[in-house]
Amino acid sequence: MSLDSSSFTFVSPLSSIPIMTADDTLMPLTGVGSVVTPHLSLPNVYLIPKLKLNLALVDQICDSGDYLVMFSSSFCCV
Repeated sequence: MSLDSSSFTFVSPLSSIPIMTADDTLMPLTGVGSVVTPHLSLPNVYLIPKLKLNLALVDQICDSGDYLVMFSSSFCCV
């Protein structure tokens, strides 16, 4: 999920679909598309402009390509 439409290489607009957050706040899902950075490419990312920060699921990162995700007590490495 991303709040920044400029991070997408392509976005398909959607009519506003409400998404409920963990604290029961409703936020509009306004599109879905692909986010590509120099190090990572993620398809099917939701555009939710009212988020406070970008979120990625570990399984989405693992399923999107040839990525390995490692965790330790002090960091996460992709």
